[in-house]
Amino acid sequence: MQKDIRSIIIAIDGHSSCGKSTVARDLAKLLNIAYIDTGAMYRAVTLFALRRNMIIDGKINEEQLLESIGNIVIDFRANPDKKVNETYLNGEKVEDEIRSLEVSNNVSPVSALGFVRKHLVALQRLMGEKGGVVLDGRDIGTVVFPNADLKIFMTASPEVRAKRRYDEMIAKGFSPSFEEILNNVEERDRIDSTRLESPLKKADDAVVLDNSHMTRQEQLEWILDKIKEL
Repeated sequence: MQKDIRSIIIAIDGHSSCGKSTVARDLAKLLNIAYIDTGAMYRAVTLFALRRNMIIDGKINEEQLLESIGNIVIDFRANPDKKVNETYLNGEKVEDEIRSLEVSNNVSPVSALGFVRKHLVALQRLMGEKGGVVLDGRDIGTVVFPNADLKIFMTASPEVRAKRRYDEMIAKGFSPSFEEILNNVEERDRIDSTRLESPLKKADDAVVLDNSHMTRQEQLEWILDKIKEL
């Protein structure tokens, strides 16, 4: 690898529940660089809106959310016990709350709002502009950092992604149905790929990683091989 790892930007985009955050977190830890979970940022905005009844029966009060967007502060803080960064919304740890099915069912419509994306993209660019960072999301390689040093587009079959999400939620004490999660995964794919504002799509220069039948370690080694080629 010729580039200084402390200055590179790695963009990982892809479908929901395909393990982007997991592999990005593992990669950041291995390379000792920063990790920015952009999906958690959109989930935090969604949680903010839900708590204030800005979303009722799937309908977003866009005017009210727009008025409040400037008051939404999101940051990531290290948890030394778990050795991970956790999401904070206006000073409150919300790492578990933002993973609920209610948030999952509403995050794609919230993410499709132009003013929400504009606000969070600005924050993401500020966090990662100096490099030495890996970000995952839907539009990192196409919108947030189109000049990223390495762009990866991750995917897996809807059924595989739904099973992973199901297992994750069961482990955290939730009681979802597999069918409900599968429907959520497929609906999020539809919304993310067809929205007008920064739709989910593979950047022309991104490499595709289909991890349907890969372990975490295999995915990590695959990406490390790509980094060595930089």
